[in-house]
Amino acid sequence: QVQLAESGGGLVQPGGSLRLSCAASRFGLDYYAVGWFRQAPGKEREGVSCINSGDGSKFYADSVKGRFTISRDNAKNTVYLQMNSLQPEDTAVYYCGTDFALGQPCITQGTTPRATYEYWGQGTQVTVSS
Repeated sequence: QVQLAESGGGLVQPGGSLRLSCAASRFGLDYYAVGWFRQAPGKEREGVSCINSGDGSKFYADSVKGRFTISRDNAKNTVYLQMNSLQPEDTAVYYCGTDFALGQPCITQGTTPRATYEYWGQGTQVTVSS
């Protein structure tokens, strides 16, 4: 059974915006840290952003700081990634991930989340091109 599902990807021009959604099918995401990651063709999956469950603290990779915003809507059991000022280098499949582990915060190197999660969605394609 699918536990996480991403949506909201698409094709946008440079400078455009998208809002990605990560929804849980069986669990309340408000209990867990949730991270956003992306993977471009031929590259490793890289951390983009993460939001903690307790204090709601947020972390961003340097490459997206000031452009992306992560947030929660607990009533909708959804974590969002608002992406503004998109650039071609943002093109990738975007995934959300979590360990469904109570009390475990975002794991980061610097401010970049690490891809340590056991559970992932299927991914949503983001393409930035003119």
